[in-house]
Amino acid sequence: MARILLIETSTSLCSVALCEDGRVLSSRQSSQPRSHASMTAVFIKELLGEQAMLAADLDAVCLSAGPGSYTGLRVGSSTAKGLCFACNIPLLAVGTLEVLANQAIANDLVPPEVDRIVPVLDARRMEVYTAVYDACGRALSEAEAKIIDTADCYGSLLQGHNCLFIGDGAAKCSSVFSSESSRFVQTCPTAMAMATLAFREYEMKNFKDCAYFEPFYLKQFVATQSKKKLF
Repeated sequence: MARILLIETSTSLCSVALCEDGRVLSSRQSSQPRSHASMTAVFIKELLGEQAMLAADLDAVCLSAGPGSYTGLRVGSSTAKGLCFACNIPLLAVGTLEVLANQAIANDLVPPEVDRIVPVLDARRMEVYTAVYDACGRALSEAEAKIIDTADCYGSLLQGHNCLFIGDGAAKCSSVFSSESSRFVQTCPTAMAMATLAFREYEMKNFKDCAYFEPFYLKQFVATQSKKKLF
């Protein structure tokens, strides 16, 4: 029996879940955006309390590792690594785009005619973090940052296929890929959708080195100077 804590903080909404052998036991999700720092630890405490567990009773902690929000990923990573260090339990990580593809399948959002799942995470303006998966969740391309400017920006990967765009960048894609063969689901990735992926990683013993693990930012964080006058 493997009890794994799941942490998803890659977008504006954070969520936490507890699963046992790939089955979700309980979960929490924020209703307010960008509340990662204030709510992630609270959610974890509530979930462990519901199951009468201590953090040390966990068999692993799994993080949704990105790409996504730099700040959100830092909060999730530091929380997961802190738990693993303190309790001497292994750290797991799954890609956020794969989580979205799995979320589409697990929630029956993929109609029979769709043969391409396209996770799209908002990267500001008309840019998204994205990859392409088949209807079974198998990756057909690597994760990349892509500017959504023309209908052929994915090259031949989407040509002649019925596509489901899912993620918090789906709405911006709808203006470019508007056709009868395209479906759009505007949503954030959830910790609940990580359960089967985390259990797969646990069984394969794909544990991460807590000391050196870093989230998959995909793009370097660039700090900008505020234009607000403080005095």
